[in-house]
Amino acid sequence: MAAMPNQHREPDLSTVWLRAFLQVARHGSFTGAARTLGWTQSAVSRQVAALEAALGGGPLFDRLPRGVRLTEAGRVLVPYAETVVEALHGAARQLDEVREVAGGRLRFGAFATADAALVPHALAAFRARHPRVRLSREEGFTPRLLDRLAAGHLDLAVVSTTGGAPLDAYELHHLLDESLYVAVPAGHPLAGHEGPVRLGLLADADWISGSPRPEGTLLDAALRQGFRPRIAHVVGEWTAKQGYVAAGLGVTLVPALAAESVRPDVTLLPVLDETAPARAIYAALPRDRSPAPAAQSFVAALREAVSRIPTSLNRPTA
Repeated sequence: MAAMPNQHREPDLSTVWLRAFLQVARHGSFTGAARTLGWTQSAVSRQVAALEAALGGGPLFDRLPRGVRLTEAGRVLVPYAETVVEALHGAARQLDEVREVAGGRLRFGAFATADAALVPHALAAFRARHPRVRLSREEGFTPRLLDRLAAGHLDLAVVSTTGGAPLDAYELHHLLDESLYVAVPAGHPLAGHEGPVRLGLLADADWISGSPRPEGTLLDAALRQGFRPRIAHVVGEWTAKQGYVAAGLGVTLVPALAAESVRPDVTLLPVLDETAPARAIYAALPRDRSPAPAAQSFVAALREAVSRIPTSLNRPTA
């Protein structure tokens, strides 16, 4: 019958034992180790004896008339004990950094117009305060960002109520209620209009939108005002939409967060929408996970950034 291979079980060791062992090895005496650790000599002896027993009972030190000397087993153990203790010290340092937002990572996402002003202001403030946090950013529509958040791929998402994505499953931090502007060519008959305009005045216009259907987009505002806009051009990117407007190919809706970057040959008119703000903007966090300290700090930075956006661009028009 073949001999069974030698089975080595992993010893159940205390890090306290390892710390005591290393100090004795470094000082060459129990007395020196006790002085460094702030323990009694007998306490150090008990920790080393417990370690020797857990490792099979063999001595780790030869007891000499003056001090101690590592045995062969003790010399073998030293580098392993140092690795374990240093790894635990490193873990403790990194955990402290995460708790203090001095390190760690933050994965966040935002929809396109939030990236026009809100997110850059917040990101600049956050990076100045926490330069060692590793940042990664994604851009996308709110439904996709929420899916990424739920799946654990993001720590935070800047989302909006456009499209009616369900938000109940998330921890929401309200940032602002965003008003809408309608962008018309500089020479449009309404370009000199004083005050907010009803979208019904543009019911016969050609519209430029990111979707061929108004439902679930900013053009829900037109549906609320009783007409279905005629979408003549489907254009996804905000800068391109402005180019179409400037060329006289139609009009488009611009959310307040993107209004600061509108080109000079396009005129913005505030939209009168008496039923509700065009959309609410939130920082969303997962409910089923403890938020990372970096995510909480970024929410604070987003709130500060809101205050830096001109009030005429972040207040719902009455």
